Amino acid sequence: MNTPQPWVHKARNYAMSFLWSRKAQKYKMVMLGRNLSDGLLAKMVIYMLLSIVAYLYLQPLLYMISTMLKTVSDLLDPSVKWIPRVITWENLTKAYKGLQYPEALRNTALIALSCSIVQVLICSMTGYALARLAVPFKGLITALVLLTFLIPPQVIIIPLYVIFSKLGLLNTLFVFLVPAIFGQGLKGALFILIFRQFFRAQPPSLEEAAKLDGASAARLYFRIMLPLAQSACLVVFLFSFIWYWNMYYEPSMFLAKGFTPLSIRLDHLEDVLNPSLLGSKDLVNNPVTEGTKMGAAFLIILPPLVIFMFLQRWFITGIERTGIVE
Repeated sequence: MNTPQPWVHKARNYAMSFLWSRKAQKYKMVMLGRNLSDGLLAKMVIYMLLSIVAYLYLQPLLYMISTMLKTVSDLLDPSVKWIPRVITWENLTKAYKGLQYPEALRNTALIALSCSIVQVLICSMTGYALARLAVPFKGLITALVLLTFLIPPQVIIIPLYVIFSKLGLLNTLFVFLVPAIFGQGLKGALFILIFRQFFRAQPPSLEEAAKLDGASAARLYFRIMLPLAQSACLVVFLFSFIWYWNMYYEPSMFLAKGFTPLSIRLDHLEDVLNPSLLGSKDLVNNPVTEGTKMGAAFLIILPPLVIFMFLQRWFITGIERTGIVE
């Protein structure tokens, strides 16, 4: 029997070490990747962190849906936390009737849509003027706009109430529409600054040819600048719509009766619920009515959720183009 030569052992060892090194490099490439974020290990960590953040954001919504689908016995049973034993739609029906949902939804949508559209138009025109036109005292005007954003609304709420009362605007849509027309709607100063920053970032060559042809400032705005600002307009519209939809402080002061949105109806929902369920009129911490209140909250946030689902892609693109960082 021939004994293998020493060079055969060396060649075999070299081949094995080469194969193992190739496998090790392959496994290393799969786990770590060429860059730090390309490997499987980094992706697992990223997905784990994203799952934790998603749960933190979705947990209130999941709790709301779970609570509104529970029966009274499930609400009183501490062992039932997330999944109800019996799914009921009674809480949602009570919330629908208690909110007077069709009327309140119409009022809220009318306020949010009309004021948001006006804010987009007026704030974009103001931002364009401050960014591209030779306006006297432009720096001072910009500083005053920023100052209106920094002043808390509680400071000026009493003078505004007196003015609106004298003008006969209380309990009407115009209590929000008139300030929006003058560029001082809800968060209007912020939207003016967003448009100002967007128009300042555009190259001057876009307007030079039109100016040589004798185009006016209004034509430059409507024919050139406004079409370019579609992404900014969408971002401002969605932000304004959500803020007008969710506002509570201003409607509670100016819309005490009659033309009331969903936020005010939610505040008075306890008044229309049956106060004899636990023999007490204090229903704030009443577990029996918690399902109805969660159902009312779900009905209020449902329209903005649907709108965001359809406009999510354009909304994110608009935020990237306008440079908004949250």
